[in-house]
Amino acid sequence: MTTVIDSTTRSTRAELLRLRKWPAVWVTLTVWVALALVFGYLFPYLSYRTGDLSFAGDGDTRTQLLVEMLPAALPTVLVQGLPMFGGALALVLGAIVAGNGYGWGTWKTVFTQGPSRPVAVGGSLVALTVAVVGILALTLVLFTGVSLLVAGVESQTVTWPSVGSLLESFAGGFLVLEMWVLLGYALGTVARGPALAVGLGLVWALVIENLLRGVGALLGPVEAVTEVLPGTAGGSLVGALIDVSANPNETPGILDVLSGGQALVTVTAYCVGLVVLVLVLVRRRDVA
Repeated sequence: MTTVIDSTTRSTRAELLRLRKWPAVWVTLTVWVALALVFGYLFPYLSYRTGDLSFAGDGDTRTQLLVEMLPAALPTVLVQGLPMFGGALALVLGAIVAGNGYGWGTWKTVFTQGPSRPVAVGGSLVALTVAVVGILALTLVLFTGVSLLVAGVESQTVTWPSVGSLLESFAGGFLVLEMWVLLGYALGTVARGPALAVGLGLVWALVIENLLRGVGALLGPVEAVTEVLPGTAGGSLVGALIDVSANPNETPGILDVLSGGQALVTVTAYCVGLVVLVLVLVRRRDVA
């Protein structure tokens, strides 16, 4: 048991080192931060300053738009971009981490000379999970700084959200990103390469799921299927966190199809199931 733990720890450290030194990871992180700041604060602030309420919700005023950029709104702003571009970028990250290992021959070397396959892949998955937590924590720190800046510039009183709501938002956001990064990792493992995995994943997340939800509004059987799709589960979980049923949010990807409890169970089931799928595939397939 101790040997397995030590081997997994070493594999995790090696994978973290690879992630830290890999330019593709930093590019993905930079894109995420840029999109999050632009859609979370820059565009809404420009709308507030110019009086153009294009980024305001139905019935929102300039005052409400400002409130949504202050520190008290951090739990909402942190997660509102995750169902759409956050999930897509997490999927890309997972796909390239798993897929490039096959394209570069890294997995072949590790599986034949390193620790056992489950240990090696387990270390990679743990490192990827650590990366997801780090990305979300960095986002929270940046959002906190920007919200304080907005409050200072607009001479607003700083009111902090409750610790409970912030932790709930962070945990929910982590589960959504973890589901998508594991889905990308599974696609990279199945395809044994990053390009096909990224392409299929993005087409599914950004196109197919939306089309199925549109068709599901007309066909009952299709609607039943769409309720268990990853995008529906992640969007509904975020929708429950920001209470979208009481406060309609026009951000793409945020849904109220499932209740908070149903969405939580579905997202968790995806996370567990995808890990099992990856471990089974890696253990049973040839390394070539």
